[in-house]
Amino acid sequence: MARRVTRKPEEKTPDIRAVAALAKVSIATVSRTINGAPVVSDRLSKRVWQAIEQLNYFPNSHARSLVSGRSRLFGIIVENITNPFFPELIQCFEEIAVAHGYEILVSSSNSDPAVLTTCIRRMIERKVEGVAMLTFGEEEPILDQLVFHDIPLVLAEFQLDNPKTSTILLDYKTGIRAAVEHLAKLGHSKIAFLAGPHKIHSAITRQNDFHAVMEETGLPIQKRWIIECDHTLKGGVAGFARLQALPEFPTAIVCSNDMTAIGVLRAAYLQGMQVPRDLSVIGLDDIDFAEFTLPPLTTIRLSRADLAHAAFEALRQQAEESTNPKLQREFLVSTSLIQRGSTAPPPAEA
Repeated sequence: MARRVTRKPEEKTPDIRAVAALAKVSIATVSRTINGAPVVSDRLSKRVWQAIEQLNYFPNSHARSLVSGRSRLFGIIVENITNPFFPELIQCFEEIAVAHGYEILVSSSNSDPAVLTTCIRRMIERKVEGVAMLTFGEEEPILDQLVFHDIPLVLAEFQLDNPKTSTILLDYKTGIRAAVEHLAKLGHSKIAFLAGPHKIHSAITRQNDFHAVMEETGLPIQKRWIIECDHTLKGGVAGFARLQALPEFPTAIVCSNDMTAIGVLRAAYLQGMQVPRDLSVIGLDDIDFAEFTLPPLTTIRLSRADLAHAAFEALRQQAEESTNPKLQREFLVSTSLIQRGSTAPPPAEA
């Protein structure tokens, strides 16, 4: 027999009048509270929001933006959604935005200029109040569209001569120095670097910082051990294979990101090598997955929370304090070494 379902009588969807009645305020006060108008006292605002929660009322965000003239929507464009670093970054950015009464529109460029153009068009059509461009690539020609529409921007490691553009400066060198010094203290001198693709300016910066730190530390640099590969698991496998094809193999590998390092861990395992007994491996990013690899990955932490906070704060200032002459245009995010189980002294025969 078919199971009978008894339906409850449909309850009327609460509206702004119901909220006003429950909070014992005017409809205008409810509207001003929802739109963040400063004329509403904290006491009345608290009553209104308690009524909204109690009635499970959902304000019409579209209507609200028409009334206030603001979308309270920020865009965030990332490089590649398949790299765990970027979903973690988006999550941090969204948590901060929601806590401050903003929504976000997410796009991924997939390192494709044509896709990036489409992403930017979506942002303009949705009337975002600012865009965090965290793609770490060469975006300047495409960014003209956002500049033309007078939309505030925040860029990672990329500077534009525009008053509505802020820059997040990433201090990779501090973390890379800590990584190289850590390997040197363990006794390593044969250190390779698997760089990211040179079309991404952050990859070039990381490679240059590694080169500079090796020189400052007094360690020999083997140019053949600095290999360009992409920031993927397969890139790490391919980079490892190219190192193995050389006459001499390093005792430690520093990678431009964690995905590359995890690829190296797999490649080493398939070749019968044990990390860290036979080879030490260091990544960069400290994605959540890094501590669950076997062995847990030693890595240079680039905090997604710090990066998201800097990006949001840059956009918030542009949206809410654009007339402030002391508006902050540069934000610094540093790096640090997280020591886990993928590094150890080099093999005795090395």
